[in-house]
Amino acid sequence: MNIIEIKNLVKLFKDSAQEIFAVNNVTLNFSSGEFTAIVGPSGSGKTTLLNLIGGLDKPTSGSLFVDGKDISLLKEKEMTAFRLHHIGFVFQAFNLIPVLTAKENVSFVMELQGRKRDEINRRATELLEAVGLGDRMDSRPAKLSGGQQQRVAVARALASTPKFVLADEPTANLDSKSAENLLDIMERLNKQEGVTFIFSTHDSRIMAKARRIITLEDGKVVSDKQIIKNL
Repeated sequence: MNIIEIKNLVKLFKDSAQEIFAVNNVTLNFSSGEFTAIVGPSGSGKTTLLNLIGGLDKPTSGSLFVDGKDISLLKEKEMTAFRLHHIGFVFQAFNLIPVLTAKENVSFVMELQGRKRDEINRRATELLEAVGLGDRMDSRPAKLSGGQQQRVAVARALASTPKFVLADEPTANLDSKSAENLLDIMERLNKQEGVTFIFSTHDSRIMAKARRIITLEDGKVVSDKQIIKNL
């Protein structure tokens, strides 16, 4: 079942001197349970495509259906509500709220959804334990390493029970060991719990774990390969 359907998607940036097609007539589908890497050189359109899928930016033309809804037609307030309930995000800069503890950061998105306090506490605890931070739930971001902060970000991304998680260069600010640990956690969540991950990345370690690799150049899809792995 496709959870994302993209058809003839275009994102055009204009200035006084030129027009730049950051995404140029892209057609793609993504199904539930994928562990997919979108790769390509700097300026190829990876992050722009991820931002369009996540509703953080609007396309110039084309259609982009997420869970059966064309999100390109949603107004800003509608898109904010849609993201809250359907899409999880992991950014390279972590983007945790510094005055909140790890557990409070993970709980915050569920509070915005209006969930009950008992459910919020239970799920936040389960997710932080799942990413190996059961003993750091009361720590604020400044007391956590970069790798630990990014694991909190993964738990936060999953807290809303999204249809999929978009991860934009999630290992870019991590040392090698922290990056490997984070990827192992995300791969386990994908395989054991069916969490869908779509990455924008330069990292060969993510590409090595991906089961589908989409390559962009100049905003166009130049390759889309399924990778057969022994699971």
